[in-house]
Amino acid sequence: MMTLSNWMDRDQEVIMSTYGRLPIVIERGEGNYLYDENGNQYLDLFTGLAVNILGHSHPELSKVLKEQAAKFLHISNYFYNKPAIKLAESLISNSIKGKVFFTNSGAEATEAALKLIHKWSKDQEEARNGIVVLKQSFHGRTLGALKLTRQKSVYQDFPVTDIPVYEVTPHQTDELETILKTHKPAAMIVEPVLGSGGIVTLEEEYIRDISKLCHKYNVLCCMDEIQTGIGRTGEFFAYQHAGIAPDLILFAKGIGGGLPLGGIIVAEKHENLFKPGDHGTTFAPSPLSAALGNAVIDVLLDQGQLKTGTNVATKLHQRLNELKKKHGSIIGDVRGKGMMIGIVMSLDAKAVKDIQARLLEVGVMVDVTQQTIIRLLPPLTLTIEEVERFISAFETEIEKLLRVGQ
Repeated sequence: MMTLSNWMDRDQEVIMSTYGRLPIVIERGEGNYLYDENGNQYLDLFTGLAVNILGHSHPELSKVLKEQAAKFLHISNYFYNKPAIKLAESLISNSIKGKVFFTNSGAEATEAALKLIHKWSKDQEEARNGIVVLKQSFHGRTLGALKLTRQKSVYQDFPVTDIPVYEVTPHQTDELETILKTHKPAAMIVEPVLGSGGIVTLEEEYIRDISKLCHKYNVLCCMDEIQTGIGRTGEFFAYQHAGIAPDLILFAKGIGGGLPLGGIIVAEKHENLFKPGDHGTTFAPSPLSAALGNAVIDVLLDQGQLKTGTNVATKLHQRLNELKKKHGSIIGDVRGKGMMIGIVMSLDAKAVKDIQARLLEVGVMVDVTQQTIIRLLPPLTLTIEEVERFISAFETEIEKLLRVGQ
């Protein structure tokens, strides 16, 4: 029988070492749990980095998966794709009027957005060049997206495109207006909640300011909803909390029901910027992924799972804030929206990773970002009982630390 050590050795032998993996070999997933090859159960508050918005093996997704797989898996974009047409219609009806371009991933959505922004800038009477982004933002790892990502550990010294990038501090409206007025960029790309950047939630008033200033200075307002979208923050897209209408929306992660799928939604006034031959992809949209996307939207919106999950998220925030009040020496802050939460720990990076490891030992799976922030990306199918299971396990680890410190 293969042991964990055997699988780790095999992995290191044949797969490039670009990820620091957790010491677990997943055998299957069911509901909100993952199971390893020994049958151990783990409450999944990681959800494949915000992908498994409905948990694992959801019955509606499994049903649609089998139905579509029995028809065809791939047909290419030279034919009409019914699941993709239906999904585009649903995305538009739940966001902005316009058109959709599908991709395989979030990074590819960013690349598509960059090409569209370039096409738009060439049509303007006054020269427009460059993109405005927020400090600590993350928009992908491909070379175009990498230029927009404002985390040195990510962009390092890789080759960069010659697109000018202007980095601004979140919530500094005057700084933003100066950049827009002085440099005349083509677009601003914004994560409504900075995910990899530490779960930094932008105030709704600031998002409205971004929209107003972009409109005032003829700059495309683009919302990167790759991690925040598809119900994760309590609205279908996070920008909707602020009541704005962006020019461009980037999406991915949760929409494919666990399969690769992403894209951009382009507002009606810009929907014809791409002409045949301007951009393309072999695989997207996969009919299988698109069919699952339709099922995800049906479960979230038509069957009410978004509302149910948002109510559970409110309870999770409440319980975490109670822990913060009780253990303020360990928990520095609790931030985020809906099922996208950052627990800022007043500990060093090693201590936080140790907590993550010990939680895994007791069957609770969490992520860590920015070294000292425990990131929770639970499924919208999370239950109140599972909230309490996590809180109990987490508080136990905090109390262990406090006893050691006495």
